[in-house]
This record gives sequence, C-alpha cells and structure tokens, in this order.
Amino acid sequence: MRKHNKLKIVLMLFVFIKKYPKSLYGIFLIGGLFYAYEVLVGRPNATYMGVPKAESFSLDTVTRVFRNEGFMVGYSDYRGNPLWVSYMLTPIPANAKRYKRPSSFSKDWRNITSIKAADYTHSGYDRGHMAPNYAISRLYGVNAQKDTFEMTNITPQKPNLNRKVWQRLEEIGVSEFSKHFDKVWVFTGPIFDKNIQRLKSSNFVEIPDAFYKIYIGVSKNKSPKALAFIMPQSVRGRESLLKFVTTIDKVEEKTGFDFFHKLDDKIESKMERSKDYRPWNLKSVATKPSRY
Repeated sequence: MRKHNKLKIVLMLFVFIKKYPKSLYGIFLIGGLFYAYEVLVGRPNATYMGVPKAESFSLDTVTRVFRNEGFMVGYSDYRGNPLWVSYMLTPIPANAKRYKRPSSFSKDWRNITSIKAADYTHSGYDRGHMAPNYAISRLYGVNAQKDTFEMTNITPQKPNLNRKVWQRLEEIGVSEFSKHFDKVWVFTGPIFDKNIQRLKSSNFVEIPDAFYKIYIGVSKNKSPKALAFIMPQSVRGRESLLKFVTTIDKVEEKTGFDFFHKLDDKIESKMERSKDYRPWNLKSVATKPSRY
C-alpha cells in the first residue's frame, strides 16, 4: 500500500469516527487483532529465528518495527537510522523483471522526524540502502523496490563504502551466496561509537562509524551456516571482502542486539562464534570489482 493510499484511509477513518463515535470500540478490537497478527505471524515470517531484540533498554537501541514488501526494518527515531534490516535471498529467477531505478527517495509517513532526501545533500555521505534496491526489486517486485527508497531504509555511507565494497558484498549475496543454500537470510545495519556526529543539515540523522551484514544460510536437514562482516566507513573500496569477516558475537557486542534468540542455544552458540567462510565459497569472489 503506497503512502497516499494510507493517508487517504486515515482521513476516511477520522471522518467515520466523528460521525459514529461508538465505532471506536470496534476499531480498538480490530487494531488489537491486527497488532496480534503482526507480532505473532507477520513479523516472525519476515525474519529468521526471532525479531532482533536489544540486550538491555537504552535510547540507543529502541526501535519501531516496520514491515515492508520484501523486507523488515527496526527503525530508530532517536538516531535517524534503521538499526537493523532483515530480508531473505534466493537465486533470482531467469524471468525476473528488471525495473528502472526510482529517480528520488521519499519520506516515510511513519517517521516521526520526517527525514527527507535533501537532508543528505552536500553532506559528503551517500544515501545508503540497507535493504538493497537490486536484490529486493528482482525478487519481490516494483512496490518492494519503492519501499527500499523510503528514508527509513537509508543511512549515511561514505561513497567508497556505498558504491564499492558494500555494493560488491550486496551483489555477491544474491548472485553467489544464494546458490549454496535453500534460503539465505540477511541482517544488516549501522554501528555507532560513543562519539556522536550528525549530518550537517539534519540533527536527526546520526552518522554511523561502521556497518554490519550477517548472512544465514538455511537448507533442509542441515545446520544453519553463518557469515558476518563489519565494514568501517574508512574503506578504500578495493579491499578483499575476507578482510572484513567477523563473528555474529562481535556484531552483537558492537550493536547491543541479540540476533537469532529463538534458535536452540547450542546451535546458536556455535553459529555465532563461527568465522568459517568456506561453505559460502567467499574466497573465489572476495576481490570481484564493483560496478562503479
């Protein structure tokens, strides 16, 4: 459902309540059922082994969860960033349509601070997608692609990161990693240190110091395989991806989030301390050049 349709529905609902105030009881009931569906069905189906949760309460890790077409976002109004984004990859079908890249980014009506594309202009930072345009559009369609251009999916990335090494990682995720498993779940987002910096033109957008990406390969009757990366903003862009391999334990330490908490503890512990990239055939694609 696109932005103008959602606003139209809200306006119609307001008019209806004003005319029939007793309808509020039914609306509260429907709202409760909708929320229950989101928590018990919608969100669990849009992620792997539990929606990421903060290790402890802090403004730094408070998120509101937005479920979009093809991906889900844990968004921080406090930091003006998506703190985690989850989506699922499979090989791109041969007949998958290609869609023209949208010409602009859009404000997300759910965003309290109304961050807009112009907030990034002349900042020295790209508008970096967390759910990637290419993979999401090819796998989930044009409406999902449009959702990736909402500002709640965007975070400040240096050009050498966004256009080069990050782009390389995103591309091999869908073109290479997805070949080795039935499904590949991806979790990605920014990492911040204690030295808070914000965009020059927006006090609502905090600048990350690094980014993480976690791949979980899932196949029938096999244990899940993990591959995690942390990339700093200071990359040159031509580095081997092997340089950035880390563990999920390290990502959790840096972000304050607990991932995959619904997994059996023994499986989770083994998976989260692994740095084994061999099941992913990473070595053969670690130095592939970027498209830019």
